[in-house]
Amino acid sequence: MTDTPDDDPAPSPATVSEPLSRAIGERYLTYALSTIMHRALPDARDGLKPVHRRILFAMRELRLSSTGGFRKSAKISGDVMGNYHPHGDAAIYDAMARLAQDFNVRYPLVDGQGNFGNIDGDNPAASRYTEARLTAAAEALLEGLAENAVDFRPNYDGTLEEPVVLPAAFPNLLANGASGIAVGMATNIPPHNIGELVQGCLALIDDPDTSGDRLVDLIPGPDFPTGGVLVEPADSIRDAYRTGRGSFRLRARWQVEDLGRGTWQIVVTEIPFQVPKSRLIEKLAEVIQTKKVPLLADVRDESADDVRIVLEPRARTVDPEVLMGQLFRVSDLEVRFALNMNVLIDGRTPKVCSLKEVLRAFLDHRREVLLRRSRHRLEKIDHRLEVLEGFITAYLNLDRVIDIIRYDADPKAALMAEVWGGTFPRALSEKDYRGPKPRSPGDLTEVQAEAILNMRLRSLRRLEEIELRRERDELRAERAGIMALLADGALQWARIAAELREAGVKFGPGAPGGARRTTFADAAEAEALPAEAMIEREPITVVCSRMGWVRAMKGHLPLDQELKFKDGDGPRFQFHAETTDRILLFGTNGRFYTLLGANLPGGRGMGEPVRLMVDLPNEADIVDLLIYRPGEKYLVASSEGDGFVVPVDELVAQTRAGKGVLSFRDGARAMLARPVRGDHVAVVGENRKMLVFALSELPEMARGKGVRLQKYKDGGLSDAATLVLAEGLSWKDPAGRTRTEPDLTQWLGKRAGSGWMAPRGFPRDNRFT
Repeated sequence: MTDTPDDDPAPSPATVSEPLSRAIGERYLTYALSTIMHRALPDARDGLKPVHRRILFAMRELRLSSTGGFRKSAKISGDVMGNYHPHGDAAIYDAMARLAQDFNVRYPLVDGQGNFGNIDGDNPAASRYTEARLTAAAEALLEGLAENAVDFRPNYDGTLEEPVVLPAAFPNLLANGASGIAVGMATNIPPHNIGELVQGCLALIDDPDTSGDRLVDLIPGPDFPTGGVLVEPADSIRDAYRTGRGSFRLRARWQVEDLGRGTWQIVVTEIPFQVPKSRLIEKLAEVIQTKKVPLLADVRDESADDVRIVLEPRARTVDPEVLMGQLFRVSDLEVRFALNMNVLIDGRTPKVCSLKEVLRAFLDHRREVLLRRSRHRLEKIDHRLEVLEGFITAYLNLDRVIDIIRYDADPKAALMAEVWGGTFPRALSEKDYRGPKPRSPGDLTEVQAEAILNMRLRSLRRLEEIELRRERDELRAERAGIMALLADGALQWARIAAELREAGVKFGPGAPGGARRTTFADAAEAEALPAEAMIEREPITVVCSRMGWVRAMKGHLPLDQELKFKDGDGPRFQFHAETTDRILLFGTNGRFYTLLGANLPGGRGMGEPVRLMVDLPNEADIVDLLIYRPGEKYLVASSEGDGFVVPVDELVAQTRAGKGVLSFRDGARAMLARPVRGDHVAVVGENRKMLVFALSELPEMARGKGVRLQKYKDGGLSDAATLVLAEGLSWKDPAGRTRTEPDLTQWLGKRAGSGWMAPRGFPRDNRFT
């Protein structure tokens, strides 16, 4: 083996081993932090995520002012992607398009020209077809970038610089809101009214200890760009703003439009925030089709530039409040907007903040911006005063300056070396002057000498000297004001308050589109009215075939009338009812299902399979159809001979899946449901043995297996009925004649007995009816 020379580097290992849990944990944590800080959560100071901040900054660099021309959106998204945001141009364009949508953003930051989407939920046109520029609100967020108001950092490849945060002349986080989903956390902040936000900020400036309740008095709730009516209780709103978490109930705005002759219609003029109008119309159409709200007859979208959704009632006797109350329950005409004020404090720390904490973070940022802009202006003033000092020195010694420039080989060095005899009264005292000091009282600095050499000949006239002295005096006064501002916190907050008032005037209630759009109302809870209470009462004849096809014929037809059925099918159930009736369907699987008479298909055709209306399994059959009557009780029993008495209210199901009432073993099935009439129960088995026992021996239950009605050695239950013992037992013979057994002493016994053979003439099918 050859020894490796000492100067050769040691070979690096090809792989590095580490525990899988640590490797995954470190990488996932890195990803999570990147998502939280650079993608999902907004900064509390300017209310923007990095992509939005970069879009606005790139548009500023392209000089797309609110009063200038438009540029292609493709150019803008390309610059953002190439210079600042190395992600997909489609994602960048989507983010920019949203900033231009006045139905999504309360104060749009991008002025779009072309198709930028609509409230129906349609997507914007491709970026090559649209153009954009900044809005006045966006310019207010960017104001101060040229004055060192915020820190800058290198872009992703180090070739350019981008702002860490924008100066933000108004609290954009609350004004336009934000939403995002990170890893392990999310944020959802509704938009608010700038005028109210300014009032809240001014209250905090006047009294930093202002309570959260006082702030809610000034900022009563969100102000959504699509308007609507906020029906959340005031106490709930206060709790949400105090904790940073909660929700707001938002309803559509509607009005009743009189059509004359007692007819009317409802017109919806504003829909809840972030609800696509087309999806809302589809949902309302589905409500009509499924008859969830039978009071609603039709819906039409008559919108143009504004929202106009027309709702037609089924009858003019309908109460509009009741109709809208039901629609609020089943459609997106009412939504809940969740509040989760999870933001980045100082751009680094995610925190769920209260309303006061968010406003305080903005105000602290504005103070920092003010101080930085003031110091930057102070540096500019000091530099200008130094130049002015040189200019005035040149005017006082004009002939000597001209002589040096004309004849000296190195005029700059000669000007700096010349001693001007202290003939110039200094522009600033030695204590106040912060610029480079001359070598002696009358010398010129390099900056001053360079400025004199760059002076134009036309500037040598007497009027120019007067202008320089006037400018010097104005700068002295401005400098004194800035020095006082930097030294006095009260003056700083007064300046911030003045700037906020300017923003309030520019974007607040007095400005176009600045008035509050979302109003407040106390909404009574919509009563959960039974469906039949909202239906016009009309007689119908319910027909159900052996194969389970059901229909409702208008009017009370003769029950013996012949009707048409599908081939191989025939009648099974036929009875009179009304459109307001609830019809209980009892299946052999022991479940009860509820149908509404008004929802049954019409009688012109063969009807529809009942399995399309309820979730009755294919292997289950229909035992009986019953009309719901409050206060009634039913005897239910299985083929095994077990049963009990159940109140009818326990049989009503609220869903298509039905309600389980009677349980039994595999192989058995639900057999019957009979209304309770009388004081005794008569039971007959497949063996034709009949037993009569007191009704009081049966328990009253809501669901279960029940107790044994009759004991069988072979076979099972055939039928059961309730009766008044004193009136005897009646049935119809095969000829249709009614026969009665008045004395039932022979068949009386205790529950669960075997019984005795049925009376002579009892039907061969062992049925009481």
